[in-house]
Amino acid sequence: MADDDLIPAATPLDEWLDRLAEGHGAPGGGAACAVMTGISAALLGMVAAYTPDEPEAARARERVGRIRRQATGAAEADGVRSAEFGAALAMEDGPERERAVRAATVEATESSLAVGRVAASLVDEVRLLAEIGNPNVRADLLVAGQALAAALGGIVATTRADLELLAGHRTSGDGLDDALGRAEGELREIADVRGELARMLARLGPRG
Repeated sequence: MADDDLIPAATPLDEWLDRLAEGHGAPGGGAACAVMTGISAALLGMVAAYTPDEPEAARARERVGRIRRQATGAAEADGVRSAEFGAALAMEDGPERERAVRAATVEATESSLAVGRVAASLVDEVRLLAEIGNPNVRADLLVAGQALAAALGGIVATTRADLELLAGHRTSGDGLDDALGRAEGELREIADVRGELARMLARLGPRG
């Protein structure tokens, strides 16, 4: 890890956002989606903590705490992948650059999907806490759901962009067909989960 890499859990929020705003893409959109996932998990933990009389809420609090830590780790890992991706794109044109871009884009795609898997694992917790959570913090539950929906939507967007870029750098016999087929399938699953969450939030949200 480079000396200037930022670990979200150990970095003041203003500093992390300043770094996100710079023109180097590390951290970038994937890491931002992971941080939004962490925010969602933290808010779900709050809802669970405000529901002390429900044993299942206590168990949910433990689960979302683990997921929050996974999200922080995914944000850190995605920042590293983003730096490698940027370095590959900055190389001089030629066969070496093409190979580097392919390899870095495959890694970036997997990193985005890893964030998506963490985010998708929270949807069941939103559903559970919508059923048993303290109604006095329903607004916080909805904020958690909307942050999670944004994270999932962002992952779909970043992964789709990576796959489209990779399509322009592929060569015959590059051996990527199976891996990319799996990535496409997983991307569809994440998009489906986001759709499910959006419908859930529409039912839970305020009317009018």
